[in-house]
Amino acid sequence: MTKCKDGVDTLEEKRPNNLAELTGVLAGRPELSHISRDEAYFLFPLEVRRLSGTFDRIPIVARQSLLEQIQLDGGSKIKVAGELRSFNNKTGTGSRLVITIFAREITLSDADDANTITLRGVLCKSPNLRRTPMGREICELLIASARRYGRSDYLPCISWGQNAIEAAAWEVGTTLELIGRVQSRVYIKQNDGQAVERTAFEVSVISQDVLAPETE
Repeated sequence: MTKCKDGVDTLEEKRPNNLAELTGVLAGRPELSHISRDEAYFLFPLEVRRLSGTFDRIPIVARQSLLEQIQLDGGSKIKVAGELRSFNNKTGTGSRLVITIFAREITLSDADDANTITLRGVLCKSPNLRRTPMGREICELLIASARRYGRSDYLPCISWGQNAIEAAAWEVGTTLELIGRVQSRVYIKQNDGQAVERTAFEVSVISQDVLAPETE
């Protein structure tokens, strides 16, 4: 079994723990992100419309070999299937959790915009229940979702309303299945006395279930 940072066992990847399916518009040219094991990986934004009419610009990472299989132009409508990934960027001052979609499939599409994330994992820190300025309950969660080879992604999620009240009672180590959408949120961070605008990504939970822990 793999473990959370605090030593809590996470689910082994006996079944898919992390599924992302997004349909939207290519909103920028793919640019080189990094090279790993002699393969280049590229980063590009996918613009996905919400039901409200606003957009999320979601960062997608894809292998060069995958991008070479499809002809992409600015404004192309595409479907991306893959996984929601996280890593700690320790460059600069302090560390920052970076969230991306790791693409395993990319196809041209004429379907409506879509944004679905399905996660299975364990709760890695105590839930944080609070109220928005409008008085609505919101509960912040951090979920560890296991990959293969002993790695895990640590993914911020938020539940709303009655779901938030229910989630606030969960204990660290609770095994969960969450379905929602990945969304962006702009916030202001003070950096050496200067206000800096940043964008965070999190999963807005639509449905949630507590699962029985899997045994080895």
